[in-house]
Amino acid sequence: MKARRRNVLGLFAFFLFFTLTLTGCSGDNGSTNEAGSPSKGDSQSAVGQKTYKLKMVYPGSPQPDQAKVEEALNKILQPKINASIELMPIDWGQWDNKSNLMIASREKFDILFTAQWNGHAVNVSKGAFLPLNDDGLDKYGNLLKKYGQGVLDTLSPMFLEGAKINGKNYAVPTNKELAAQGGVIYRSDIAKELGLDMTHVKTIQDLEPIFSIVKEKRPDMIPLFLRQGDTFNAHYFAQTDALGDATIPCVILKDQDSTKVVKTSELDRYKETLKMTRDYMKKGFINKDAATTSLGTGDALKAGNVFMIVSPLKPGKDAEMANGINLQGKLKQIEMTAKTVSTGETAGSMLGISTTSDDPVRAMMFINLLHMDKELNNLLNFGIEGMHYRKVSDNIIKATDATKNYSPGASWMFGNQFLNYIWDTEDPQKWDKFKEFNKDAKKSPGLGFTFNAEPVKTEVAALVNVGKEYDPALDTGSVDPEKTLPKYTEKLKAAGLDKIQAEKQKQLDAFLASKTQDRR
Repeated sequence: MKARRRNVLGLFAFFLFFTLTLTGCSGDNGSTNEAGSPSKGDSQSAVGQKTYKLKMVYPGSPQPDQAKVEEALNKILQPKINASIELMPIDWGQWDNKSNLMIASREKFDILFTAQWNGHAVNVSKGAFLPLNDDGLDKYGNLLKKYGQGVLDTLSPMFLEGAKINGKNYAVPTNKELAAQGGVIYRSDIAKELGLDMTHVKTIQDLEPIFSIVKEKRPDMIPLFLRQGDTFNAHYFAQTDALGDATIPCVILKDQDSTKVVKTSELDRYKETLKMTRDYMKKGFINKDAATTSLGTGDALKAGNVFMIVSPLKPGKDAEMANGINLQGKLKQIEMTAKTVSTGETAGSMLGISTTSDDPVRAMMFINLLHMDKELNNLLNFGIEGMHYRKVSDNIIKATDATKNYSPGASWMFGNQFLNYIWDTEDPQKWDKFKEFNKDAKKSPGLGFTFNAEPVKTEVAALVNVGKEYDPALDTGSVDPEKTLPKYTEKLKAAGLDKIQAEKQKQLDAFLASKTQDRR
């Protein structure tokens, strides 16, 4: 009965989203309480202790002026929660291996970026994250309720409901856009130089003549940069709903209505895309090191020799990325999939508290500040005012010569994105367009459901390892799918894929049945 109540509450929260304005976008979202921190009692009790250094681990390139920004952040954090911060970015290409090693070795750190598409459920089953809404959590109690009131006040409840695993939140979602859409981002200045008509590009197939011209006329450029996780079969492009964790290749199609859980490797769209990607690789359109490169897509564009990347899209993603890599006015985006919403999108960007943290309370206080303290949020995302940017108006900023020294491009990871400043090269109505973007998205038939991997955690762990062995090479076109896919499928089955598929279907069916029963 309790499980059914949770499902009803979660579903009700999701329906609220489509009838009401996002709580996180309300007019009060940019405001901060008197201290810009948790309740005075909580802050004062923390200030009375020894200053604690928080370590936050997240994917991204280390910035030249990171130490200067840390110093500025500490001036805010010390009087509010008596803490300092050590930023620990890890390059995207090394993110999975390094972050997994940190978890496995029980390394001491406090806050870790996590996401549904990046093994969140698997890492929860490994004991990597503290439950944040558990009243019985040792001496800490309910961290969200006690030290995360700013999160609860500003974040739409559907985010927290959708991100739960077995009724518990193991990370705090970023307050941002919800709908998902796949597409490409390209160098518009190069397209203009070469006389390319990009208005006719609607599908992956439409890209072939574009790539041919780029390769012929600009042999110094890579027509299409791919890397592990950013391919035409990536979660945001393939329109698959992994129902809780994208590292588990048993899915439903979120742009369709069927609730039958299928193996990703058996999907026609998956196999067709593998063949096309392989063809593009053989024609020299894709970077040869796509399966192994440690370079992130943003850094690849920034290097200046890449024409196009694939990317999850949202309103103004092109301008947002351009500002982060000093290519203002030189990037454009093309939407190539339908807009969809699944439970996974609520957990698409989160910050979790490590079970190795020596001070989960102050870790929660810091996450809370990122959701309500505009000064702190923008300092982390854009650097120091007057140095890394200048204000044009209260909420509009422009680049300086030093912007390149601190431009992490990670605002979608941290706290409340609706607190973020907007670059003068972006649409000033950006946040309003985020709300519009969400309104007419297709809802996945599995919306509201999150798979609990605990009953098959051994098989899931084995499956993830098989995926690491085969996915990068297959998805980037680095190997022949005709020869490699059968071997991959065989190994997946040997690792327990059928058992996981059956368990996922069983849980989904129970969830859907409970929804039907509750409507009666």
